[in-house]
Amino acid sequence: MTLIKESSTIQENKSQAFVACPVTFVMEKIGGYWKPIILFNLLSGSKRYSELKKSIPAITEKVLIQQLKQLEGDGLLIRKSKPVVPPYVTYELSKSGKALHPVLYAMAEWAVGNSGKLSKTFSKQMKDFPL
Repeated sequence: MTLIKESSTIQENKSQAFVACPVTFVMEKIGGYWKPIILFNLLSGSKRYSELKKSIPAITEKVLIQQLKQLEGDGLLIRKSKPVVPPYVTYELSKSGKALHPVLYAMAEWAVGNSGKLSKTFSKQMKDFPL
């Protein structure tokens, strides 16, 4: 991994945008391809790593682990582990993560309304999805 020069112009511009724009703050926390998908899958309740991996089959194990660590570090999810063999670890949304529910729901609802490619099954699930 390459170190980022903290005094660079790009870093200065990013830090100013981070302070001045709330959307930049949100994108810093949940931006990227996988984070919103992981958060959306946790809206229905806590899940084990294997359940998350099963519900997002295209994600690699390495990326899932990285994203879960970042989301935990940003305070959007809670990792709970029980000291048993084999390890029993669950992930659930924190209070801050749960506050993203309307945002994630709105994204999913928009996708259903604007994509003819989404299945009817998913559209039906969205109607049953509590806001």
